[in-house]
Amino acid sequence: MHMSHVFILRVLTGVVSTALLASSLAAQERVEVTINDTGVQAENLTSGRDGTVYFGSTAKGTIYRAAPGAAQAEPWIQASTAGLTNVLGVLADDARNTLWVCQNNTGGRGGAPVVGQTALRALDLQSGAPKGTYNFPSNGGVCNDIAVATDGTVYATESFANRIHRLRPGATALDVWIEDAQLAAVDGVALLADGAVYVNTFFSGRLFRIPVNGDGSAGALTPIETSLTFTRPDGLRAVGAQTLLQAEGQGRLTEITVTGSRAEVRVLREGLTAAAGVTLVGDRAFVLVERAKAVVVPYARADRR
Repeated sequence: MHMSHVFILRVLTGVVSTALLASSLAAQERVEVTINDTGVQAENLTSGRDGTVYFGSTAKGTIYRAAPGAAQAEPWIQASTAGLTNVLGVLADDARNTLWVCQNNTGGRGGAPVVGQTALRALDLQSGAPKGTYNFPSNGGVCNDIAVATDGTVYATESFANRIHRLRPGATALDVWIEDAQLAAVDGVALLADGAVYVNTFFSGRLFRIPVNGDGSAGALTPIETSLTFTRPDGLRAVGAQTLLQAEGQGRLTEITVTGSRAEVRVLREGLTAAAGVTLVGDRAFVLVERAKAVVVPYARADRR
């Protein structure tokens, strides 16, 4: 390579590295991310590798996005154009350039007409363009949260129907992966390095592991004994080989380290009003509070401490 080309390459590399560093520092400077709208009623949030933070809205169906380092999330995917009515779980899947969304219907109470279809939705992570819609078998329960395995299998919890749905790579429809009475009000879902699916239940405050059998089917539902009890556990995210972060409705952010059928729970922050979701950006946990904003809690992953 000509020396002038080497020099140019080094300059460009330096520019890119500087930009990435600046973006990382900006992200770390945020103390909270607010949503630039009213009456949003966000239920969950997620983040991409670049530090972009995404929020859903149960009240409006719109999806909001805060650029890396930005302290405010702006309307991004409008409910009226995307066919969204009630968004709960959202999950950024960088590996597949997909934003997975739990879309739910509205109405149905007191004779009111049902509006919309409960479904797992796939949207382009960069443009927001629709990529796929996977209806729940019955337009009844609540699509709550989402996790994606390394092989691309997607798992979505259905609260109040005691089940978890699965979307296999290349499939055009969901299938019911597991249904069990112990999964009443199943909420958050995540996968750890052992390949098992972990879920919590909102009302009973329990944590379960569900192994994935060799043929992809669900193994035996196993309760995990925890060193602290949970109160209204909600958003659940994997942040290490054996480690989860969990937002609890009682106002607590906890770290859960699973070993076998027991988990050690470490309280990271209390006093978080109506904590409902959590996502990790670098060494900062962004916790959804008050259904309207994310507050930043410094956090060093177990494998970095």
